[in-house]
Amino acid sequence: MSLSTGRINVDAPLFDLSTFSGRFRYFAWMTDPRTVIVSNERLLQAKTLVKKYRNGQEPKNTTQEEVKYAMKLYSSAFHPDSGELQNVAGRMSFQVPGGMLITGGMLAFYRTVPAVVLWQFINQSFNAVVNYTNRNANSPTTITQLGVAYVSATTSALVVAIGCRRYWGKRAGPLFQRFVPFAAVAAANCVNIPLMRQNEILNGIEVKDENGNIVGRSRLAAIKGIAQVTFSRITMAAPGMLILPFIMERLETIPAYRRMRWIDLPFQTAMVGCFLLVMVPTACALFPQNCSLKTSTIKMLESEKYADMEARTKGQLPERVYFNKGL
Repeated sequence: MSLSTGRINVDAPLFDLSTFSGRFRYFAWMTDPRTVIVSNERLLQAKTLVKKYRNGQEPKNTTQEEVKYAMKLYSSAFHPDSGELQNVAGRMSFQVPGGMLITGGMLAFYRTVPAVVLWQFINQSFNAVVNYTNRNANSPTTITQLGVAYVSATTSALVVAIGCRRYWGKRAGPLFQRFVPFAAVAAANCVNIPLMRQNEILNGIEVKDENGNIVGRSRLAAIKGIAQVTFSRITMAAPGMLILPFIMERLETIPAYRRMRWIDLPFQTAMVGCFLLVMVPTACALFPQNCSLKTSTIKMLESEKYADMEARTKGQLPERVYFNKGL
């Protein structure tokens, strides 16, 4: 988005986030896995350039392409609320390389209980890092809460995975056993994300008017944001974990493929990567990043929070309030 002076507004997105296609383009740009290998020094330089450009103090001969690339690096690696540099494994740009390796392992090694336990443990460890990294930074989480969320999500994933494996192993064919990893991932996401962000539910998150002014806090906003993130994460994993089993079932009937069983893991990992290249931006784009909520709904269900907002704004509450739902 450009200003009338021809300068780029670094505080506004380069894409129209009011439409799904605009959000898809934005998240495909922002979650580009190639940014994962950029050094921390280069990322900090990008942050500095964005800051200087915002203040009109950028070096002479700085091009718009350089500014846009700096915005891309900044968006991919720094938290939108706190501005802190995120750990590599927790960035959404790491979802493709990290997700393809772990999901490929879960799909390839599902036949024995020890393998299921190992890969679900690895997957939930990865999910815990991602969920913590992409939480709403204005609601700090304690070490105890992190531990409870991690243990609960891992336990739920193992219960579902092992339970489904035993049930389907006796009552269904081998094909259905291939869907056990997805069932475990979906169940764990429903536990992990709300627990990892429980402070948001308990205390509410900051909500703002359309000009970015904080008007109060809302638990309903937190619940809405977390529900959307949970649905998005499950959607992100679904195609690879639901379509690939059918492909593998057919491939394994081909004698030439059966003679090369060593190819299972690299092939499934590569296929999952192809799915995730499309599904990461798709899932992130399902809902607007800057969510909104009617203040009339808050008045109806959160009378105490609504009263605080009224006092803070001296009765000049907007019709809708806005908040960052997280990723």
